[in-house]
Amino acid sequence: MSANPATNPAAPAPRVPSGALRALLPALAGHRAMAVRTCAAALVDQAALVALVTLAAHTVGTALLERAAPPPAAVAALTVLVLVRAVSTWREMDLSHDLAYRVLAALRVRVFDGLARSAPARIAGRRSGDLAATAMADVEALEFLYAHTTATLLASGAVFAAGTAVLAAVEPWTVAVVLPVAALLAAVPLLDARTRTERGARVREEAARLSAEAVETVDGLRELLAFGALDRRRARLAERGRALGAAQRAEASWEAGAAAVREALVVAAVAGTVAVTAWSVSAGRLPGAWAPAVMALALGILAPVAEAAASLGRAGSLRAAAARVGAAIGAPALAPPPRDPRPVPDGPLGVRMRGVHFDYGGAPVLTGVDLTVPAGRTVALVGASGAGKSTCAHLLARFWDPARGAVELLPGDGPPLDVREAADADLRRAVAVVGQDAPLFHGTLADNLRLAAPDAGDADLRAVARACGVDRIAAHLPDGYATVLGERGATLSGGQRARIALARALLARPRILVLDETTANLDTAGDAELAAALAADAPRRATLVIAHRAATVRRADRVAVLEEGRITAEGTWAELAARGALSRVLPGA
Repeated sequence: MSANPATNPAAPAPRVPSGALRALLPALAGHRAMAVRTCAAALVDQAALVALVTLAAHTVGTALLERAAPPPAAVAALTVLVLVRAVSTWREMDLSHDLAYRVLAALRVRVFDGLARSAPARIAGRRSGDLAATAMADVEALEFLYAHTTATLLASGAVFAAGTAVLAAVEPWTVAVVLPVAALLAAVPLLDARTRTERGARVREEAARLSAEAVETVDGLRELLAFGALDRRRARLAERGRALGAAQRAEASWEAGAAAVREALVVAAVAGTVAVTAWSVSAGRLPGAWAPAVMALALGILAPVAEAAASLGRAGSLRAAAARVGAAIGAPALAPPPRDPRPVPDGPLGVRMRGVHFDYGGAPVLTGVDLTVPAGRTVALVGASGAGKSTCAHLLARFWDPARGAVELLPGDGPPLDVREAADADLRRAVAVVGQDAPLFHGTLADNLRLAAPDAGDADLRAVARACGVDRIAAHLPDGYATVLGERGATLSGGQRARIALARALLARPRILVLDETTANLDTAGDAELAAALAADAPRRATLVIAHRAATVRRADRVAVLEEGRITAEGTWAELAARGALSRVLPGA
């Protein structure tokens, strides 16, 4: 078992790029007015507190020395300051959290947009729990940055500057005490910024790992129970929990130490201010009644600086979360949208792969594939596992772009259209890909069927459902088409999910249909039934069928054999069988 970075001090911390927090500050630009109001409320809040403690100290000092009740004006001023402080505190908290949650809502959308833009290439191999941690937990962690950092820093700086000017006018020597302490308070979070970032990165990494393990455990609970592996899985979850706890304890311990340093600096400032003030009073430089006010003012302007330093330090530990969010938002698209999209022609469409080369960053997968599926025809693509058949399906749907060559739409009239020149929305309406494990969502059966055609009428939905045998599935569900299927269709069998996925694609009426082992979970009778449903509308679309079942392949108009990254044979079933071209790649041929 590999060493855990959270429990092994020698393990390198995850690398976090510099400027990750700064890169997310522009998210406030869309909420300038609210950000300004938040900063104003924070400024009033901190200024009212400093004025309140200073005036209260002066009033008490005057009353003790002069043995007289405070004047009505002082009492009135204190009352007003208490009310202003209460209202501004409430207002600042209300505005800052309103602002933060608005920004987080926008960030979540941008994260999902980034994941969608880079899918499936940049999320392939990543665990769903890790992606969920970025989309939800990492974004949520940034609430502290937007709600408690920016406004606090600005307000603390303004209050400290104004308070220092007043101190300099009343007793300049107190400034000699306050300024060095304030500088040290500000320097502490900057000096340990790197170690804070490393500890924050370990916490975020371990949280993502625990999230991934938990999601996979819940998804595979039936299999874990069936194979008696639940105890081992529970042990893995406990290990991940301990690793996260160790990372969090290390971060909390360091933060506690930093807080102790801040408190010690403030205490030192208080002691220094008392000494300077006492000397100033004894030397006749400062009236005795003003001494408590000067000490209160010095402490009052340092307290926001200490709070700002704590906020800055905690924000530093969020760099890892900011980096993960920023990476998701800025993920480049491997199939970028065209600058000047061309419309997809109306009418029947065929599709052609011309000299297509492709690899996943390693060994080549496709090395010059030439394949044409004419409009109104069905072509079966066969090959050994790993030959690149699913890659062809993904290229036809433009999940990736080929390294060389082109994927083209073939209209009945007019020149071919490279899919890289088509608008994404038009391409999605024209091309549908149904895989072996097409996911269903936590919604009703009708909602899942209407995923690609939300405006489809009930009559069309039921006609397609009847053709694919989904009507029989609905008849056995407690609420028919209104039955909630559960996440990923957990209440259905693999064959039932395949029928629903195919019906969902057909309801959208695509002009190019790609079936990637769609019927693999069906028995022979079910496969034949869905083949009949496909045959009814086959003349109005081009259909590419990827399959290992001989009976499925035999129904195609033509068969193409994919070997060693290229099409090595193409023809009818009878022609290829006679030549022995199918026996190497298709069992039972």
